[in-house]
Parts: sequence; C-alpha cells; structure tokens
Amino acid sequence: MKQVMLVTGGSRGIGAATSRLAARRGYAVAVNYTSNEGAANDVVGAIREAGGTAIAVRGDVANEDDVLALFREVDARLGRLTALVNNAGVVDVSQRVDEMSYARLKRMFDINVIGSLLCAREAVRRMSTRHGGAGGGIVNVSSAASRLGSPGQYVDYAAAKGAIDAFTIGLAKEVGGEGIRVNAVRPGLIETDIHASGGLPDRVRDLAHQVPMKRGGQAEEVAHAILWLLSDEASYATMSLLDVSGGR
Repeated sequence: MKQVMLVTGGSRGIGAATSRLAARRGYAVAVNYTSNEGAANDVVGAIREAGGTAIAVRGDVANEDDVLALFREVDARLGRLTALVNNAGVVDVSQRVDEMSYARLKRMFDINVIGSLLCAREAVRRMSTRHGGAGGGIVNVSSAASRLGSPGQYVDYAAAKGAIDAFTIGLAKEVGGEGIRVNAVRPGLIETDIHASGGLPDRVRDLAHQVPMKRGGQAEEVAHAILWLLSDEASYATMSLLDVSGGR
C-alpha cells in the first residue's frame, strides 16, 4: 500500500527532520507550512533531489477552512493519507501566568491544541476502517513541558501540551479498533529555532546542565522516534507517550 504522510509545521525543526526521514523511508510527504513558503520548498526540494516524493502545502492548522483545504490537496496530489504527524506548534515570550494576555492564550491553544484535533479528525475520516479506510497512524508532538510545567516561562505552552497528552490517550482508545494507532512523542530540550521565537535563543545551551545526558537533543533524534512509532516495528504500540528528552 502506498504510504502517504502529512507533517504539519513541516518546514523547520522537528517537522522538517521528520519530513526528510519519512521520504527516505518511502513515504510520499506533504510538508505543511503557514507562512514560510521558502523553507517548505527547501525541504521539498531536498527530498525530490534525493529521489523522494514531496509537496509543500500552505495552511494554518488553527483555521478550519485551511485544514479542510489542506487535506483535500493531499488527497488530490498524493492519495489517501496513511500517516499524520501533528507537529505544528508555537511558543511565546517567557512570562508568568499573571502577565499573559487573552490573545496569547487563545493563539497558544488554537494552534497547539485545536489545530491538532482538527487535523486528527480529518485523518481519522480518511484512515478509519469505520469510514472505509485501510488504517494508519497518528503521532502527536507533545513536549516534556507537559510533565515539567515550565514555571516562569511557558505555563500556557505546558498546559497545551498536557492537553495533547490527554487527547492522545483518548483518541487512541477511540480508534484502536479501527486500524489506527495514536501515539505521542514528548521532546525535551531540542536544538531548533522555536526557542529563538520565544525570545530565548540560547535556552538549550543554558539548560543543558539539567539534562542527565548533559546535552540538548537534535531534531533528527525526535524524527527517528516518530518514524518508529509509525512503523510496523511498533505495531502493538498505541496510546504511548514516548519521552525523547535525554532523561530530563
């Protein structure tokens, strides 16, 4: 069966690493992006240059119309979806909860939580045997922050990722008998530019001493965990929350 993967937020960081690795494993990959078309095209170009199949598809996961259009484009250009990686997410500047605005909180949960639920809904409609599908896999990208809470920095982000953990457990139970496995990875301190977008570009280096392995992780290390969860090697794994955090 043809393997088709959608990676939301696939133009950078963990999403880009996952897109590239998936293509090497034989997936046709849809690289979703919101605004950075150039970065998405760079990922797609690298995949094609290596002999793989990939497309770049714009869409804001927090916008339902965009999500519907995104999945329709994947259907039309790559075929029926077999794997979804819910990777799109945001952080914000470091703040205490008593400093956070409503606009910040709404953006945080619209993208990190509602966007993941909308994409999973559309994936289930395509994968589930209940809907005539042939099964598939979903991996949600959570965070070690869901365990740690991120006090004084990103409690809202940690809370959103806690919601992703609960969603992973519930959806896995809901569709486990319909040919769909649902798991999550919880990355720790990973060397990506998401930290700079939150105003702390040196965060990984500054906190590496707190990690038992004494270093930050690489996006490719998370990508390997994601691809394992989607592989036949993980055929009896569902509802798993896999920490990729160096022991932190």
